[in-house]
This record gives sequence, C-alpha cells and structure tokens, in this order.
Amino acid sequence: MKKALFQALILLPLLVGLLLFWVKQPVLFSATITDPAQINVAQLEKHTRMLAEDFAPRDFAHPENLNATAAYIRAEFEQTNGRVSEQPFVIDGVEYKNVILELGPPIDESESVIVLGAHYDAFDVYPAADDNASGVAGLLELSRLLDGVELHKTVQLVAYTLEEPPFFRTGGMGSAQHATAIKDTNVPVELMISIEMIGYFSDEPNSQRYPIGAIEWLYPTTGNFIAVIGRFDQGLVVRNVKQSMLAGSNLPVESIAAPPNLVPGIDFSDHLNYWKYDYPAVMITDTAFNRNFAYHTPDDTADRLDYARMAEVVNGIYAVVIDLQ
Repeated sequence: MKKALFQALILLPLLVGLLLFWVKQPVLFSATITDPAQINVAQLEKHTRMLAEDFAPRDFAHPENLNATAAYIRAEFEQTNGRVSEQPFVIDGVEYKNVILELGPPIDESESVIVLGAHYDAFDVYPAADDNASGVAGLLELSRLLDGVELHKTVQLVAYTLEEPPFFRTGGMGSAQHATAIKDTNVPVELMISIEMIGYFSDEPNSQRYPIGAIEWLYPTTGNFIAVIGRFDQGLVVRNVKQSMLAGSNLPVESIAAPPNLVPGIDFSDHLNYWKYDYPAVMITDTAFNRNFAYHTPDDTADRLDYARMAEVVNGIYAVVIDLQ
C-alpha cells in the first residue's frame, strides 16, 4: 500500500508536468530567419482604416458594404501574379462571397494546400478595426509578400464573410463554405491559419486576462504578445507554428493547445470549420476580449491599434508559410 502511494506521489507531478507542457508547448530554442520579410507598416494601417472607416458597417445587414469590401480585397489580390476568384453563396436570399487568392501551383496539381484566412465582416454596425480589419490587413500584406517568393505548395489566401453572429457556428459562415469546397477537392490541407484580431497590444501590467483562472499562472499578465491557439490533439501543429513565428518575428509568442469545451475561446473563429474535417488548423490572435476590451463595441477603432507590432505578426505568419515549403 505504501509502495503504491509512493509511486502515485512520484507519477502524479510527472503527469501534470507533461500535461502542462503539452498545453503550453514551450519552445526553448528557435532559429532566426536571416532574411525577414519587408513589411509595409503604412499599408497595414491603410487597409485597416479603409475597412474600419470607409466600409463600415460591415455586418450581414449591409451587403452593399460587404460587397464594396470584397471588391477592395479583390483589387488588392489582383495586384499579385496569383489566381483570384470569388466563392459566392446565398443565405436567406442574399448573396455573399468569399474572395480567394491562390499562389504557387494550382491546387489540383499540388500535394497539399496551405490556407491563410481572415474574415472581413464585422459585428453589428461597429468599426471593428481589430475584429477583424486587422486580420484582413495582414492577409493583404501577406499576399504581396508571398507573391514575391517561389512556392512549391499551393497557398490559398481567403477573405471570408459571415464569421460573426448570427451565422457563427452555422453552415452560413464563409469559412464553412470554403472548408467544404476544399474537402471536395480531395487535396490535403497541410495547415490552416485563422488570422483573427492581430492589432491590439498593451505594455500595462495586468492588461491580459484569461478565460479560466486555472491557466492564469501559466501565462503573462501583460498583453504584449501574440498567441497561437489550437486544439489539444493538434499540439505539435501549435508547436511548429509557434516555433516558426518566434524565428520570423521580434514579438513574444505564447501558445495553448486545449479542448474547446474546457477552455472558452479556443474555437472562436474560422478555424473551427476546418477542425470539422480534422484538418490541422490554428488561430493567430491578440486574444480578443481577453485583452481588447473594446471588442464588439463602437470603441474598436483604428487609432487604438499598434501597426508596428501587427507587422511583426505578419512576419511571423510569413515565416510559417516559408518553413512549410
């Protein structure tokens, strides 16, 4: 009895340590990319302000503004040498559309596809600069950067519509439409990255919160980092993305791989629709309402964002794609 108790006392801390290691996915060593991408910070701000100021409101009830946003994104994508298309679909009698840029070999000639996605719609009539004009701005800058390199695998950059309520978690989400279309091609998704709110940072103490108290002591209390969020059974995917981002940017990168039913927020974006097909998928985020308390309010404006640190996030995502080639 004493021997069994002793063994349990030894094994329990080890198991807890292994569990925490898997959840947090710490990276002890990371190489540095010697030739980082040349990010245009001014363009990031321009794109963000365009969506948040000129095209607002971008909610489902204003399809004319969503169409204008889609046309703007398409025009930017068409500045590249890639293949640009739209994916229209009808919800409640109204046509909405995803805008897609494909770089590298055509998907039907590729061994796999990498998907980078960001939703361009907004919640209610708010400017939604961080949520998610910032993600779209990053997507547009990535289109320019990736157009300038040789890609051996297909990369699709997708601007989604209808991520926000009332369509969230329904088949009406633009990402649900795209994930199903990808599944129908039978081409494996090597990685999907949802770029979801990448513009708000704070150096103030206690500016970072967490959805459950049990994990607060594992992570920083200052909101000056970017996060890689993934599913518990895809911990190694989270780790690889984190490692590439640390190598490709000068920004602190935190990560979590956890079950969505235990940690709220793990599946709060477009990546959840790729998980339905068991595709490797992560969310890159500033942690949304856990840091940016203007989330889903009129105060989510372009003036509050940090475009220099947004550029570092884009650098990190660029490094992930390059490492997968």
